[in-house]
Amino acid sequence: MTTDTLASVNAKEIVMACIKALNEEDFKTARKYIANDFSFTGVLGSRNGAEAYFADMEKMKLKYDIKKIFVNENDVCLLYDLTMQGLTIFGCAWYHVEGDKINSLRVVFDPRPVLELGDKNKGGN
Repeated sequence: MTTDTLASVNAKEIVMACIKALNEEDFKTARKYIANDFSFTGVLGSRNGAEAYFADMEKMKLKYDIKKIFVNENDVCLLYDLTMQGLTIFGCAWYHVEGDKINSLRVVFDPRPVLELGDKNKGGN
């Protein structure tokens, strides 16, 4: 097994272990897979640092239904259905792993259903 192949296997295992813990709402275990200087970029905002990210994750209690996984060295891309706030939305996440920790995550999905739900909760149409 080459070094690149080994890195790919480890990156995938790290990301999937983190997702499993998040799905189980085991945030303490999930936190073990995230670097302290973790950065998150998504369509609704960004977070710098693992603590800021997990403060949000503990509130949102997202659930991931993985449809496809792509791995290239230390990068893992997931296509999934994400359930949040009673909504299920298709999305894509790009994880980067360094030193056996996830150090960055970029997420893309159509935010309109989430924004519409927010408007309804505020009394909008």
